[in-house]
Amino acid sequence: MRPGSTQRTSAGVIRIDSITEVAPDALTDDDALRSGVGSLAELHRLLSRRAGVAVYRMEVSPAGPDPRVALREQDEITAEERSVVEARLDRWDAARAEGPWTREVLRLIAERPGVHSPDLAASLGRETLPFKRDVRKLKELGLTRSLAVGYELSPRGRAYLC
Repeated sequence: MRPGSTQRTSAGVIRIDSITEVAPDALTDDDALRSGVGSLAELHRLLSRRAGVAVYRMEVSPAGPDPRVALREQDEITAEERSVVEARLDRWDAARAEGPWTREVLRLIAERPGVHSPDLAASLGRETLPFKRDVRKLKELGLTRSLAVGYELSPRGRAYLC
């Protein structure tokens, strides 16, 4: 992280405004609350698990919505957009020593929305964590979205598969 950089979060994109190293004993109740911890004592307890590790205060601000949200909600895909998606999927397929995977995973998610990722991975004879990394790649293209359990194709993903 560097000041000026951005990060996607579940609340949208945030901008990193500043980063400063701070001594744990200089932290305040406000620091604890702003970090999402209920009290300064709780923050100190959490930090004590990481004794000897530097502590930083980051100031962030909203930088806009996550662009993937608008992308995945598109229910039509132009020929040019399809071509871009095809090229990316082809590159990912070519890079995998075990062979192509992208369209197989998209079809599996289309057929089995809301199924636990370990079950989806097992149905392909794959380990869960690498499978989940691959689904995140598809999510970056706006083709899938995560559910409370499992995944589903986004409107853009359905348009791509048609």
